[in-house]
Amino acid sequence: MTEPRNATAAGQSSVAVVAMAIGNKLTVASAESLTAGMVAATLANTPGASGMLQGGVVAYQNSVKANVLGVPQELLDAVGSVDGQVAEAMADGARRVCGADIGISTTGVAGPEPHDGKAVGTVFIGIAGKSGTNSFEYSFSGDRQSIRTQACEAALARLLDALNEVDYRS
Repeated sequence: MTEPRNATAAGQSSVAVVAMAIGNKLTVASAESLTAGMVAATLANTPGASGMLQGGVVAYQNSVKANVLGVPQELLDAVGSVDGQVAEAMADGARRVCGADIGISTTGVAGPEPHDGKAVGTVFIGIAGKSGTNSFEYSFSGDRQSIRTQACEAALARLLDALNEVDYRS
């Protein structure tokens, strides 16, 4: 999947996310590993974000994923931190911990080396709402910062998609 690759794209997505969430009276929380708070920070830079952004957890280490977000340690031991099921559990955890309607998560490999047997550029985004949880896999290219930026942009795009789906709004 091709996503926009610049800060303006993330900012435009953020404006749309904030407006849509407020319009639907929904709150959002993030759980971020790969992006280390970029998604929440991008949302918070948008005027009106306080009306929808509950908070976020930077879960860079597996111990935080397990102890704060409730990602099962057995899952982390079995598949590592870069996995769709882990992204889903992180999104569920963000939603629960922050008391939000929708949780968004990021986990992946920014490089320079592979991690947990996954290639540099492998990214999973999780999204959790009242009707369920899904994850999406991406393969980005570029340097470390570029991969992280692309992951942030993709997370905001997925969040906007979710806000447009009736299932996440119910």
